[in-house]
Amino acid sequence: MKVEQLVGTRFKERPADCVIESHALMIKGGYMKNVGNGIYSELPILRIITKKIENIIREEMDAIDCQEVLFPVVLPADLWKESGRYESVGSELVRLSDRNDSKLVLGMTHEEAAVHLVREYGNTYSKYPFAVYQIQRKFRDEARPRAGMIRVREFTMKDAYSFHTSQEDLEKTYEKYYDAYFKIFKRAGIPEVIAVKSDSGMMGGSVSHEYMLLTDAGEDSIVICNDCDYKSNMEAADMIVENTALPEAELKMVETPDCKTIEAVCNFLKSDVKSSCKAVVYQKNMTDEYVVAFIRGDLEINETKFRNLVGEEIHAADITADCGLVAGYIGPYGITDNCTYYIDKSLKGIGNVVCGANKEGYHYTGLNLERDLGNVEYFDFAKAVEGGICPVCGKHSITIKRGIEVGNIFQLGTKYTKAMNMQYSDENGELKYPIMGCYGIGVGRLAASVCEAHRDDYGPIWPITIAPYEVHICALRADDEEVKSLADSIYEKLKADKVDVIYDDRNIRPGAMFSDADLIAAPVRVVVSPKNLKEDVVEISTRDKTVQMRIPKDNAVKEIKALIAELYKAYEV
Repeated sequence: MKVEQLVGTRFKERPADCVIESHALMIKGGYMKNVGNGIYSELPILRIITKKIENIIREEMDAIDCQEVLFPVVLPADLWKESGRYESVGSELVRLSDRNDSKLVLGMTHEEAAVHLVREYGNTYSKYPFAVYQIQRKFRDEARPRAGMIRVREFTMKDAYSFHTSQEDLEKTYEKYYDAYFKIFKRAGIPEVIAVKSDSGMMGGSVSHEYMLLTDAGEDSIVICNDCDYKSNMEAADMIVENTALPEAELKMVETPDCKTIEAVCNFLKSDVKSSCKAVVYQKNMTDEYVVAFIRGDLEINETKFRNLVGEEIHAADITADCGLVAGYIGPYGITDNCTYYIDKSLKGIGNVVCGANKEGYHYTGLNLERDLGNVEYFDFAKAVEGGICPVCGKHSITIKRGIEVGNIFQLGTKYTKAMNMQYSDENGELKYPIMGCYGIGVGRLAASVCEAHRDDYGPIWPITIAPYEVHICALRADDEEVKSLADSIYEKLKADKVDVIYDDRNIRPGAMFSDADLIAAPVRVVVSPKNLKEDVVEISTRDKTVQMRIPKDNAVKEIKALIAELYKAYEV
């Protein structure tokens, strides 16, 4: 391929609407073009990269006996009704009707399709275990698409689904995928990815992990212990709290005029916010029933943990005049029966708490939860905090970092097979439900994540395993016959040896040529110029600047191929 034939325009200026660097570089470099909100067309450079990523994924999935299939993008709504997700999943799922008014959905995930595919095949224990995977386009009506390919509405995903007759067998397979994913990420150029405990969310299941690339551009908060191996997504992180036991005091209602925030109350009463009780009010999506979370005043609610505790989707409450709750003055003592409430374990054992009195302009001091409420059940729904206590080693060693989720794996159990009545006959002829696992990787997000992790001010620094081209030849002064002849010769020889090579023989300024080369970012660059030919050499360098050498022109092809082989070694697994 010659640069002059490469479809896509490269820009000198940084696009103004890009919030992270990988997005800016991939727009600037002619990798993709925005079509709509969270929807992109992939130009040839990005398509080459994503195809290479897909091939790596295929090789690693095939190596653990996962078989490739292809599910439809458009699915009958009846499949999702079988699983119950047609009603339970929110507006992320696109629902539509065809000309016959048959209800359809756009596939945003394919658990239902996977069960439908193998429901008859897996009717006897002798067929198990087995697994299938696909690489397919999906659509999720993401509320806030951002950051280029990191968070989009239309995307390419690898999904794998495994089926088992025992939890033990699922766990063995889960370990295979757990390890295979690390191989995939290393081969794709981001061996620094870590696996963290995660929340299963709408997927269901009891055990799940996310693979995270730690970067400030990430949207996820990752809780990490600096002294042991504990790692968790913030959504699933345990919160360990040390409370100071205050001496008991008499329960008193005190006037706190115009004090509707926990900070205002504590300032007015000159009390420690760590001995206060904060109320956060939600409503259940289905019924609008009020649900109140009580937590220590200095902490925040982990809404994922709280939603899981409630057991259904919730939203921020609209506190009306007749609901029985007094906004700004809500407390657990004397609260209305018109709600359900939960108390976080951060309030346990304090003994002397400041809280709302459920009366306009008043708070209680001296609340002792066990004494004044009776038998109190505590729950964990607080957000982990920097410097917090590790739930594994018990040290004050928690740190919080940002990360991009590049993959996830779930132990789904029988959620979908039961709902969709997939059964098999065991050795004794008894009917049982298979146990499932599922395993996902976003292809475009992985490409963007690699760019985010490995770049400089001039462009991406692609690993050779997924780079659009292995070699970029720059012919400076292609109007010079000797330069053109040698550059053409190197280009043709590399092509004949099946090297992925792109060749720039445009008659443009060196600065513009090198700028495009930085954006295309082939790992190996070859410069042929009149200056070098005076010494019968060519310049060979790597995009990351770790290798820079001048090689006799007759040895150029041999040295280029040797350098390519050396670069590949770094990504072997």
